[in-house]
Amino acid sequence: MSTASTDLRLSRRAVCAGLAALPVLRPALADAPPPLLTAREARVQLAPPGYDTTPVWSYDGSLPGPVIRARQGSRLERRLVNDLPVPTSVHWHGIRIDNAMDGVAGLTQDPVTPGGQFDYAFDLPDAGTYWYHAHTNSMEQVARGLAGALIVDEPTPPDVDADHVLLLDDWLLDPDSGHFVDGFDHPMMLSHAGRMGNLMGVNGRHDFSLQARQNDRLRLRLINGANARIFVLALEGLTGWRVALDGMPLERPEMVDGQLILAPAQRVDLIVDVTAEAGATAGLLSGSEADGWRLLAEVAVTGRAARTPRGAPAPLPPNPRMAVPGAADAPLLEMPLQGGAMRGMNSGHYQGQEMGFRALMQRGQYWALAGQVGLGPEPFARLSRGETTRIAMTNDTIFPHAMHLHGMHFRQIGADGRQGPLRDTVMLMPDDRVEIAFLTDNPGKWLLHCHMLGHAASGMTHWIEVA
Repeated sequence: MSTASTDLRLSRRAVCAGLAALPVLRPALADAPPPLLTAREARVQLAPPGYDTTPVWSYDGSLPGPVIRARQGSRLERRLVNDLPVPTSVHWHGIRIDNAMDGVAGLTQDPVTPGGQFDYAFDLPDAGTYWYHAHTNSMEQVARGLAGALIVDEPTPPDVDADHVLLLDDWLLDPDSGHFVDGFDHPMMLSHAGRMGNLMGVNGRHDFSLQARQNDRLRLRLINGANARIFVLALEGLTGWRVALDGMPLERPEMVDGQLILAPAQRVDLIVDVTAEAGATAGLLSGSEADGWRLLAEVAVTGRAARTPRGAPAPLPPNPRMAVPGAADAPLLEMPLQGGAMRGMNSGHYQGQEMGFRALMQRGQYWALAGQVGLGPEPFARLSRGETTRIAMTNDTIFPHAMHLHGMHFRQIGADGRQGPLRDTVMLMPDDRVEIAFLTDNPGKWLLHCHMLGHAASGMTHWIEVA
């Protein structure tokens, strides 16, 4: 054996011995910090070219924030870093989450002060389309841009050619500068329908477009991230089916025939086939028959797929714990929705005392749930874990409301007693009465509020406790 080969063998032995003597690095890796989600100021081109960029509050510098994707059954971790000049927190909307991770400042956590951090870590039991947004002064912070999509993928995704997330929004911009119009707490916006934008768009763009071929099958995940706008939508050049609402799969796909209505915070998953020929108009329309339609999200058809049109899609696999047993015999709790301009209310309980409507208005409070104005020290109801509860909400106002329950999904109970799809947000039109039923299988203090965020900020917020 040559000297060179002997030296090489000895070197390998020395290296192996040296590696064996090194400290094990696995514990250090286990303690690595979670990925960062930084809330900070940024500038983005919201308005059309020719306008200045818009100063926004963002997650990681973009509007909307980055799409967060994870697998069903995995665990999500994010460290919120607050580089904003105001306190903030993050709510993970629609996730059946540990209460301490729900992100509601003043109820489940303290707000994260400027320069501070907070670690969110929670399991993802359900596949579907969800989103995350600020839940400290959310009326202003969401309007300034603090929102993004959270997608939990099924272990076996449906057979589609592409999967697209479409976060719908509107922005109230100064037509001279392209900056946000100030006065997020203007009394007219709080006491009426809410803050409506003068520019609508998708994924932060007023001219959103995606490409597809004729006969392509697409999954479109629609999220209404607007403060108050109810989107009335229609398909053009597409044939579609609803396959999930608010993240939860439907028992069977439903053909889209006519309009799609999406209230603030609601989501719908569509599977659509592109039927338009190359160069023809296709996409998602917004508007109405009376006021006309505009193209909100364009599908630019660039060619023809080799395959022929397919049949109706199969249902998505169900998520766990979707049943709401014993709803017919569950106790019924009444929750009237009260207040607002033109109708008002006689009085409400606010900050420990009963006040007349005029006194409440002077404090910027216009709405109530079951007589309670804003968060109080006592919950609307204290519920035992594992029971089924029904709440009947009656809209005694002249405005629509999108009522959102944190921590659990519910089913709307029809007049015939049948249960509707599992959801986390339901819309009530004026004088509507809607009954919901849900299984209280998630302990904690859970918010129940209107997701017209100006309404929530000015009184239409309550909570329940599950123990």
